[in-house]
This record gives sequence, structure tokens and C-alpha cells, in this order.
Amino acid sequence: MTSLILALSLSVSCSAAVPNELRTDVDYAKLFASGIPFSEFLSNAKQRKELWDSNYGRAAVADAVMARAARVTGTWNVLVVAVDSCSDSVSTIPYIAKLVESMPNVTLRIVDSKVGREVMEAHRTPDDRAATPTVILLDSSFAPRGCWIERPRELREWISGEKKNNGDSGVFSGKMNWYEKDAGASTVSEFVEMLEKAARGEVACEAKT
Repeated sequence: MTSLILALSLSVSCSAAVPNELRTDVDYAKLFASGIPFSEFLSNAKQRKELWDSNYGRAAVADAVMARAARVTGTWNVLVVAVDSCSDSVSTIPYIAKLVESMPNVTLRIVDSKVGREVMEAHRTPDDRAATPTVILLDSSFAPRGCWIERPRELREWISGEKKNNGDSGVFSGKMNWYEKDAGASTVSEFVEMLEKAARGEVACEAKT
């Protein structure tokens, strides 16, 4: 294996900054096997149920992004750590799931934050939090090849600037408005970008500065 799958300490994090080597001391195959398909997760969702259903129902992938996804070679497994109550999970995972449904070479499974705690701790946010959703890209042998954490880069940068300038007031409503307008476009584009990098043998996980 290349250097991107060398073992790291628990302090390793993911964000949109410095390329990161991925943890290999997690039993990703076991976690993936314990996960459930998105359709089952959606059926089981209790909190934010209406938003889960509406986001999945309206999810549509742009033709250009779909074309990029169709060119991704290899067999891939996507391990998602998510909970139904999480505003970021409900605003991103339905769109990823809809895209994956169109990709016969990609399989997605979801585990909750209790089962996936080790994965979340290993791939933290730029401000050093274990967060949902945590998305780990695995190859056909269940070796980790990429990560995508919590929310799209543009939104993460907006939140950081908003908190710096105005504090926490209005951040949540602004975040949800951003998600509504974006309609999953940034999420699926970044997800496909992760797949493209991994398919080329590149590092597809990013570390906090």
C-alpha cells in the first residue's frame, strides 16, 4: 500500500487544507458489514423525518457531475457515520445516497455515531470535533482511500467567517438557508472529487491546519 494508508494517531483530522494520510488500524470492513443501506436508514429515521424525505425526494445530480461520476473506475464502498437528528447529515447524505444509486460500482452503508465513534474520532473537523456526518471512502478490499467530513468547504468557510464577525447568532439559520439553496450540489461535487482522486491513486482526505 502507498503512504496514504499509514497508521496515524487519534489526533489526525480532516478538512479542506493539508493532505492527510488515512488511518488503517480501524476495522472498516467490520463496520461496513454492520451498516445499513440508505433506504433502511431513511425508513427508520424519526427526527427531522420530513426533511430527510424531502431532501432525498428532490435530490437531482447535475449532468456534468453525473458524467464525472460515470467515468470513475474501480469498485468502492462508502461508510457513512450519521444520525437522523443531525442537521448536516440530513442536508448532505440524501444527495450522496441518490448519486450512489446511479453508480453500480459504489455501495453505501450507514452506521450510527455510537458504532462509528472510532471513525469520527480519527477524522475530526478543522476545529477538532468528532462530527456527523463522517464519510469514509473504502476500496474493494475495504482499505480507506478518502474522507469527507460534516459539510461542504464553501459552507464551512462561511460559518467560520460568520462566527468570527458576528458570533453564533444566526449561524444555524444561515447554514440551513445555504443548504436549501445549494440543494446538495456542493456535496455531490466534492464527493465525486474524492472518488476521482482515489481512483487516480491520490490522497483523497484532507487534514486540518
